[in-house]
Amino acid sequence: MKSLLILPLFASILFAQNDQVTVKLTKEIPFIYTTDSGKTVKVERIQDVNNRLTDDYTKTSRACPPFCIQATKIDPDIKNIEELEIIDFMENKVKNNTGVIIDARLKSWFELETIPSAVNIPFPIIQNATKEKAEKIFTLLGMKIKPDGSWDFSNAKELAIFCNGVWCEQSAHFMSGLLKYNYPKDKIAYYRSGFQGWKLLGLTTVVHKEIKK
Repeated sequence: MKSLLILPLFASILFAQNDQVTVKLTKEIPFIYTTDSGKTVKVERIQDVNNRLTDDYTKTSRACPPFCIQATKIDPDIKNIEELEIIDFMENKVKNNTGVIIDARLKSWFELETIPSAVNIPFPIIQNATKEKAEKIFTLLGMKIKPDGSWDFSNAKELAIFCNGVWCEQSAHFMSGLLKYNYPKDKIAYYRSGFQGWKLLGLTTVVHKEIKK
């Protein structure tokens, strides 16, 4: 009986929290929770409606090459996703351990700031991998090696891949390495807007190594 009484109380608290959120993810969803480095992280948008970006992600122009506008489609069989799909990926694929959000940037950028629950695999590691190295990485991502030595991707994880944004080619290099060794295209998603797009919406970020001034 107590549990039945608690449910309405829990619902009223939840609705109250929802009402207090000014800047929601969608009309119906104020925030979600994910896990990063073993810690629970609340993913929401910055509530200050006057907030402005002040870091490098406010820049509009970078020398091209190398910072050229990236093609929308990396491959016709690789799906493109944006922020709501990343959030859904966190809530479902990451939570049930069937998917991984991959930050393809160099380690120094990942440590400075990244998307919650993202795992860092710097693009050169995949781009320049030998078949033996790729096999080790793919095994960590759920691929199985058959008795005859061939690779079985049936239980390999789905990957949502991002880098700095539409001017950043690191995701493209990362995916070229995946495709070289036949990682299934239907298990790959490209978040082209990347970290700049994430920050432009005021979404939660995490820091893995603080820079001491």
